Amino acid sequence: MLALRDELASRAFDLPDAWWHDQPTVIGGRDRRGGGSWCVSDIATAVTAVILNRPERPAGEPGAPSRGVLPLLAIRHKDRWPGFVDVTEMAGFNLVLVSPGALRWWSFDGRHLRHQALSGGTHMFTPHGLLPAVLDHRFASRSIRPDPESAAPAGEVWAEWLAVLDAAVPSSDPADLLVRRPVDADSYETVFGQFIAARPGALRLDYVDHPAHGPARPWTTRLWHADACDLAD
Repeated sequence: MLALRDELASRAFDLPDAWWHDQPTVIGGRDRRGGGSWCVSDIATAVTAVILNRPERPAGEPGAPSRGVLPLLAIRHKDRWPGFVDVTEMAGFNLVLVSPGALRWWSFDGRHLRHQALSGGTHMFTPHGLLPAVLDHRFASRSIRPDPESAAPAGEVWAEWLAVLDAAVPSSDPADLLVRRPVDADSYETVFGQFIAARPGALRLDYVDHPAHGPARPWTTRLWHADACDLAD
């Protein structure tokens, strides 16, 4: 999986790690304001949950839960997660749940929570939801099966997908691969990118901050193992 986070550049976050003491095998970046995450992976189960904001309701009602709690709930409860939170007053979102045996997608536009099970293959999501298959050709034509325990550099493991990412031009359109547009004195942009390779018991993350600032930015590789977390840095 390639997961790209678009957010205000001024919004602080922590790099992927085991931040949640009640879910010790869950790894992800942590949003410092809300305490949740946009993308988390479970070392033990190889399940990943990622959330994308939808445009129909950009902000939730006062007191509504942050969308950052949803990946953590989904990775704990799998497809039963809607029974553990009331999304009625939350901001809109797409939630993608990936496991070794299934790919599921929920969308909430501020009124309706919808669910869809997807078949195997290459799928691309934007804030507007799932793109038609014809638009996935940039990645679908590139077959990647990385070993989550490999310590090879990111440029070798993800070479074909990195080529697509490096060729992307930052745009003001939130549906594009890389986003960058001014917002008053701030910038709304792709602030973080990560590649994820997982199987039960092993997790590899390759990540970079602010990929919209240029393809030469260095990638960090980290490996985790269920029996010895942080196997290698």
